Amino acid sequence: MAKKKQSGKTSGLTRRILLIAGCLIAGILVYVSYRVFGPNTRAFGDNKYFYVRTGSTYNDVLKGLQDQGIVRNTGSFNWLAKELGYPSRVKAGRYKINRGMSNFEIVKLLRSGKQAPVTLVINKLRTKDDFVRKVSTNLEADSNALRAILRDQVYLRQFGLDTNTVMCAVVPNSYEFYWNTNAETVFKKLEKEREEFWTDERKAKAGKLGLTPTQVTILASIVEEETNKNDEKPLISSVYLNRYRKGMRLQADPTVKFALQDFGLKRILEKHTLFDSPYNTYHYAGLPPGPICTPSEKSINAVLNTPDTDYLYFCARADFSGYHAFAATYAEHLENARKYQAELNKRGY
Repeated sequence: MAKKKQSGKTSGLTRRILLIAGCLIAGILVYVSYRVFGPNTRAFGDNKYFYVRTGSTYNDVLKGLQDQGIVRNTGSFNWLAKELGYPSRVKAGRYKINRGMSNFEIVKLLRSGKQAPVTLVINKLRTKDDFVRKVSTNLEADSNALRAILRDQVYLRQFGLDTNTVMCAVVPNSYEFYWNTNAETVFKKLEKEREEFWTDERKAKAGKLGLTPTQVTILASIVEEETNKNDEKPLISSVYLNRYRKGMRLQADPTVKFALQDFGLKRILEKHTLFDSPYNTYHYAGLPPGPICTPSEKSINAVLNTPDTDYLYFCARADFSGYHAFAATYAEHLENARKYQAELNKRGY
């Protein structure tokens, strides 16, 4: 009987040991599972973007996750990342981190290289520096590399462009890029978009006007700067196109501002019109050598659909509507200008 009692005690002890061991194992599994699949992001909004620069090492990534407040516990992230082999598979890019993501989800995302694309919205830009700043602010593309492209005559020749006309390649629109896109890829994509923009129909319309697509873009850039009234743009275009065909100087105020690189200039005085620059259309006849801004599609289409008029002059209307009064003769123009000046005086401007 003594042996049976001893056996019973041993069996009970064994069960307790197994139970404790089972609990420990279960606890370990829960802990490991939480480290892998439990949330490990810090408190931020609905999402946050994490940037991995080209050439970054795993240590750079780990430091970035900590410095940018992405992960709450870098130790558990580091453990899992190494278990899944991420340190040897670092991929540059912009990654969308959702609030509450687990270590497993973050590691899987970064290792996959599945980036959140960047929408680059290009509106009116006046200078190459504006363009470089727009791109380098939103993408990893090196600003110096992009500037080098814009001033490389030999490189630009393959696209039918030069250092003056290069901004014709930038058609205002919304473009989608991966954040780590380099400078040359950015430029080539924009250039490809320009080629697609200039359809056979648009090229045919330009030809009927006696202009190339580049010349249309340059003229449209002046129209863009003259008015924000889209319904008036074709008439503005007709004035400049008539002057151009007659060999007259365009005498466009926006070209003077561009020549001086003073875009806040309110009034164009005689001293400004004397500034020697090929972009100053008071000083030189014909179109300037390049666009003075990146014109919108509506401005380009306004030029392509320029109506036949005999207008050679325009000035602001006296009703301050933002529209212009057009004239075919200088005498008519002086009368329109007199009315506008009288209204200015009346309003105490």
